Amino acid sequence: MPARLFATIRNAEGEVVLERAAPSSQWTLHGQEANLVRSGPNQYSVILNGRSHRVLVLKEDRANNTVRLRIGARTCTVQLEDDRSRLMHTLGLDKALKKVVDLKAPMPGLVLNILVKPGDTVRKNDPVLVLEAMKMENVIKAPADAVVKAIAAEKGKPVEKGQLLISFN
Repeated sequence: MPARLFATIRNAEGEVVLERAAPSSQWTLHGQEANLVRSGPNQYSVILNGRSHRVLVLKEDRANNTVRLRIGARTCTVQLEDDRSRLMHTLGLDKALKKVVDLKAPMPGLVLNILVKPGDTVRKNDPVLVLEAMKMENVIKAPADAVVKAIAAEKGKPVEKGQLLISFN
């Protein structure tokens, strides 16, 4: 079975489909042979239709499967999916796997402030709690988009590593 990689470029219509029959074979881009060669750290040379394109990887976010690229003078963010993740997304299984249930203390410390209340909707990386540990204030962030179900921690009270702080729906 050929390996396929779907690349969706933000603010662009359609998608780019990269495909190759075997790990050692050439990639094809919409049926056209594409020669992809690493030319340095985070740098690639892509030859497509007889034209060479210099590609620089600016930022890679494996958690969200995105890559920020500079192709020539243009910069773009590309969302990547393989066949398996695309099928899971189509069936809605990716949302079920990402459901966040509990936020636990990453270290022992003192709860200085609770920034959310039950019923609040939070987005990934929103600050939800401030924990003091080793005389440093640590902002604890939401691990994913969710709704706050319950607050188990109390302001001014100590917590142990692994102790439940916040439950999400």
